[in-house]
Amino acid sequence: MFSPYKTLLAAAAVLLATATAAAQDGSAAYNFLNVTSSARIYGLGGMNITLVDDDITTTDQNPALLGQEMSGQVGLNYMHYIGGSNFAGVRYANKIASHGAMLVNVQYFGYGSMKETDVEGNIIGSFSPKDLNFGLTYSHDITDRLRGGISVKALYSSYHDYSAFALATDLGINYYDEEHDLSLSVVGANLGGQVKRFNERYDRLPIDLRVGWSQSFASFPVRFSITAHNLTKWHLPYYDAGDGTDTSAEQVRKDSFGRNLFRHLVFGADLISSPNWYIGLGYNYKTRTDMSTYNRSFLSGFSLGAGIRVKSFGVGVALAQPHTGATTFMFNLNCNLSELL
Repeated sequence: MFSPYKTLLAAAAVLLATATAAAQDGSAAYNFLNVTSSARIYGLGGMNITLVDDDITTTDQNPALLGQEMSGQVGLNYMHYIGGSNFAGVRYANKIASHGAMLVNVQYFGYGSMKETDVEGNIIGSFSPKDLNFGLTYSHDITDRLRGGISVKALYSSYHDYSAFALATDLGINYYDEEHDLSLSVVGANLGGQVKRFNERYDRLPIDLRVGWSQSFASFPVRFSITAHNLTKWHLPYYDAGDGTDTSAEQVRKDSFGRNLFRHLVFGADLISSPNWYIGLGYNYKTRTDMSTYNRSFLSGFSLGAGIRVKSFGVGVALAQPHTGATTFMFNLNCNLSELL
């Protein structure tokens, strides 16, 4: 008898072995790969690999979320991130044969203007570092409830006189029971490495294994989600100096079982009483604790998103405040071209 739980467990074991073998010690670069392009996802804590919906932007979290129901969709995204950073992108999907779908996308990550100095610290100009992500995604319906997908990403980085090129792959599988609105997923994210380095130092990708669950219950119009990430590394310690208002406070290392557990989890809940609109709320404990050495606020770690659909068009927005000096904003616009023609 087919068991989705055994299937997902087997997939998790394969992806865990792959991710663990590929992971290396040291800090990862290319962390822009972990910034979602979906306002729906950003409002749910910034990471969600199980949200099954007719929204093309959610596919950047899990290639198995891409489906034939998105054929003809084009999605535009813009995000004002921390500081002077601005991210934007476009993606388009189309069906392939009777059980497949393909998507192409381009994402731009600009970090604003930065001062250029000489070795003595004198300002001699400015430069604008940036990253580009060119992606191709394919998904296939294995059964009426099980879907697998793969994304291939070409990554180009330009930081003043230095440039680098890398290749990455996401592997995902999703089980969706529409009758019970149950979604389970496993994703191996950012598997790959650099082809051209900035200099002699190797910068590794933020390789990750993620497992997720989403479900609503009976007629209650709220869908709950939990996404577990960074599963190849249990210890995720951080340093806490209170709320950041006392600059003389001593930083204390936090590495308890409970803190490590919650730094692996992202929680989300979205109101789904109508197919034409949604409201989502998310909480990311890791984001909140990462800001422990800054001037964080009560809102740090929380995010809020909302969206509406009118005929062939969809609009989504999301807000978050990682710390008091930074408020991030994301905007999405989706359109189904096949319904307009």
